[in-house]
Amino acid sequence: MPMKQQDIYDFFSRLQKQNPAPESELEYTNAYTLLIAVTLSAQSTDTGVNKATRSLFKVADTPQKILGLGIDGLKPFIKTIGLYNNKAKNIMAAAEMLVEKHGGIVPDTIEELVKLPGVGRKTANVVLNVFFKQPTMAVDTHVARVANRTGLAPGKNPDEVEKELLKVVPIEFGLYAHHWLILHGRYVCKSRKPDCPNCIVSDLCAFKDKTI
Repeated sequence: MPMKQQDIYDFFSRLQKQNPAPESELEYTNAYTLLIAVTLSAQSTDTGVNKATRSLFKVADTPQKILGLGIDGLKPFIKTIGLYNNKAKNIMAAAEMLVEKHGGIVPDTIEELVKLPGVGRKTANVVLNVFFKQPTMAVDTHVARVANRTGLAPGKNPDEVEKELLKVVPIEFGLYAHHWLILHGRYVCKSRKPDCPNCIVSDLCAFKDKTI
């Protein structure tokens, strides 16, 4: 059952009060290092990505420096991360495209970002939101779960959830909305056992199987 407009406003008001200005848990120094971190985070934890990138970003924090490392120089830095071989190929190919087509500068539009190898809508939206401060909705498994369980923005796939969130999230909450949803899904509205008794929006939630 879709959430009512007033309930949506109350939902985000409470999350905002609890955490007024959430930040990404990924560590980065510029738009490019954020792009790499988000690319590496697919099917990996932010903690694991941060451990790997701390060493990498000390020696390579631009597309030009990544190309200077070469793929064989890059892999040892990220070998602890899942699917690192494929991610390394995408990172190198994206760095090449950034240098050739964008002068080494990360573009600030979703249309250009998703053309980069290994960059989908979720990755692009994170970069646009976190670095460029655009009110985008990056939908990962946590966001999709919370959006569907609560009735906030039901959708069968990430694209549907993203479109619905863009429609229903009040404009004043747009910048931090996806952060609040990610954190809520990661630490409270967990996949196997949501912590409903300690959820600050439980009374607004349409989830039928609440835990007690």
